[in-house]
Amino acid sequence: IRLVTSKSDWQKRRTESLRGMQEVMGPLPDKTRRQPPKVLIEEATDCGSYVRQLITYESEPGSHVPAYLLIPNAARKGRKQFPAVLALHSTDMQFGHRVLVEQVNKNYRAYADELAKRGFIVLAPAYPLMANYQPDLKALGYESGTMKAIWDNLRGLDLLDSLPYVKRGRYGALGHSLGGHNAIYTAVFDQRIKVIVSSCGFDSFLDYYGGDPKNWQLERGWCQMRYMPRLAEYRGRLEEIPFDFHELIGALAPRSGFVNAPLGDSNFQWRSVDAIVQAASPVYRLHQAEKHLVVEHPDTGHDFPEAQREQAYRLLAETLR
Repeated sequence: IRLVTSKSDWQKRRTESLRGMQEVMGPLPDKTRRQPPKVLIEEATDCGSYVRQLITYESEPGSHVPAYLLIPNAARKGRKQFPAVLALHSTDMQFGHRVLVEQVNKNYRAYADELAKRGFIVLAPAYPLMANYQPDLKALGYESGTMKAIWDNLRGLDLLDSLPYVKRGRYGALGHSLGGHNAIYTAVFDQRIKVIVSSCGFDSFLDYYGGDPKNWQLERGWCQMRYMPRLAEYRGRLEEIPFDFHELIGALAPRSGFVNAPLGDSNFQWRSVDAIVQAASPVYRLHQAEKHLVVEHPDTGHDFPEAQREQAYRLLAETLR
């Protein structure tokens, strides 16, 4: 064990963290699956200040991802390029990514709609094995829904890169709950994401629901196929899981990160979040970027309140515009 004292030291540790993630999630697909994305527009809806397209895009041979693409009118009509955000949805088995564009679930906020109204181009992809998106993960060669989601998101960024009205190569990723950790995972693997917003998205694996062993078996909690079933192998020895959010938040440095961790969140404990951020802070200091990592603790339950959403939107605008 060696103490990290330089950026080059941290890069070695960061590489180990990515390796640990892939031990659990399965390997990130190689570049042979990364062909120019094919897009099919299935439906277009005039939403006043923007147009919402229901699309599918080919993330790899044999797999087409349903998504919403929200395009402000000014972006469609002019020659100016606009900032873009990857909006990632919460767990919803009935509506899936639709919760991002319409208030169809009272527990979730339609932040893709709010972002588009503020002038952002937004891509809101579906998460695998939820609602209308049911890819055959094993046939496609995946060991977890988490890695499939990461790959779909990376390919979504490739799609954004191909659009003439998008500011290429500098994106935001924002999500609540499932979307909150999905945003972190994706950003760890792709430096094009310059600002990460995670609402109610994580605590330490050691603290998850108090470490209760019943949550660490197949098809429970983190161990479901749509997440990371291999985590069930660590039941009773959670300290041996080869990565945790301490390293992942550090792996985002020096990029901007905003964390919403409500005091009353029953899914993820705010004290655990604070311990994770404290552990990651030295990495941000190493990059002279301590102010780039912000945590808020609203006095609510598992929610992304308006004040914190507005704060996140301001950060996205300041970073990407």
